[in-house]
Amino acid sequence: MKLKANCTMTVKAAEDCPTIAMLRPRSGQAQWMISERYELSPWVRTTEYVDSYGNLCQRLKIPQGEMRIEVEMVMETEEYIRVTPGAPPTPVENLPDDTLLYLLQSRYCPSDKMEARAREIVGNAAPGYDQVEAIRQWIHNNLEYRYGVSDGTTDALDTLGHGAGVCRDFSHVGVSFTRALKIPARVVVGYLYQLDPMDMHAWFEAFIDGRWYTFDATQAQPRGGRIVVAYGRDAADVAFVSNYGPLEMGNMQVTVEQLF
Repeated sequence: MKLKANCTMTVKAAEDCPTIAMLRPRSGQAQWMISERYELSPWVRTTEYVDSYGNLCQRLKIPQGEMRIEVEMVMETEEYIRVTPGAPPTPVENLPDDTLLYLLQSRYCPSDKMEARAREIVGNAAPGYDQVEAIRQWIHNNLEYRYGVSDGTTDALDTLGHGAGVCRDFSHVGVSFTRALKIPARVVVGYLYQLDPMDMHAWFEAFIDGRWYTFDATQAQPRGGRIVVAYGRDAADVAFVSNYGPLEMGNMQVTVEQLF
């Protein structure tokens, strides 16, 4: 399916602020960039690099005052995500080298402390896909989607204690439980067609039977129509804006529409 996504935001800097942004998606196996538009007002010199997770990063200095940032893209993406009940896990000794870091605990995903709870949740589910789907379903059924209960310091254990959170928090819980079962898992951020309420979105992926599968605990059923912007161990790796000086975030508006 062909999707057009737009993200417009304003930021205000008390002084010139070095910044790294992740706003532009890349073409890959599940999506293809057809066109894009990227605007900064006022315009400043920007350079780009690809980080260790394969994400396209923009490096700039936001000048003192207010800046408007707008990025718009047209992407060809999958209408349906692959669902494969019964798919077995990839044995750790056979995992590709680039998936191994997604077995480790990280800042927001203390998976080393969560194995007992993970095994309780998956119960008798078959190892692999069925276990991760059991985790996704448990989060969807047992955690409340609610704003205002988490902040930039909230990790997966905090979210379980609160019993609530937003998409970022749900993804951290899913990643933590999945890694606790020795299955690589990573956080994904981007856009989801017909998300309600519309905003930037986060979900998680698990490496099972030789490939990455999508899991989204905020949704009742598997849904395609996703544009991936960035992958990482947790939210620390996939922030849309990382500022290295005082920066006030203003309004952000997100739209996603299907083109025919």
